[in-house]
Amino acid sequence: MLPPLSPSGLLANSLDRLLGYQLRRASAVMMADLARELADIELRPAEVTALLVVAENPGCSQTEVGQVLGIKRANMVPIVSRLMDRGLIDRERADGRSHALRLTDTGAAVVADAKARIERHEQRFSHLFDADTLAALHAALPVIRAQREDAEG
Repeated sequence: MLPPLSPSGLLANSLDRLLGYQLRRASAVMMADLARELADIELRPAEVTALLVVAENPGCSQTEVGQVLGIKRANMVPIVSRLMDRGLIDRERADGRSHALRLTDTGAAVVADAKARIERHEQRFSHLFDADTLAALHAALPVIRAQREDAEG
C-alpha cells in the first residue's frame, strides 16, 4: 500500500505542524544561503559572527565571544585560531590567563565586506514578510532562545 499524498501531491508530513520542525527547516535554508554568500571570502558563518562580535567589542576575550554566540569554549579555539591565522584578529595578554581580541586592519576590511553580504542575505528573507510579521518574528524567536539559556544556566 502506498503512503497517503497531501493535496500538493507530495507525501503527507505531519511534522509540518510542529514549530521546532519548521524552525529547523527554515534555519537550514537560511544558513545554507548565508554560507553561499560568504563562500568566496572563505569564512564560515560561525567565523563571521565571531569576527563581528570582536569588531563591536574590541578587547573582549575569546570566552566572552563564545558566551555571546552560544559557542562552547572548545569550539571557539579553532574559530579564533583560524581568524588569527588569516590575519583578521590579534590577541594580546589582558591579564594572567585571558587574552584581549582586536581586529587587524585586514579584519576591519573583511568585516565591512561581510556586513554587506549579510545585509544582502537578510534582505532575501526579510522581504518575504510584511513589517508586522517581521517584527513579531524578531520578538518571538529570542523567547525560544531564552528557554535554552535558562535550561543551561
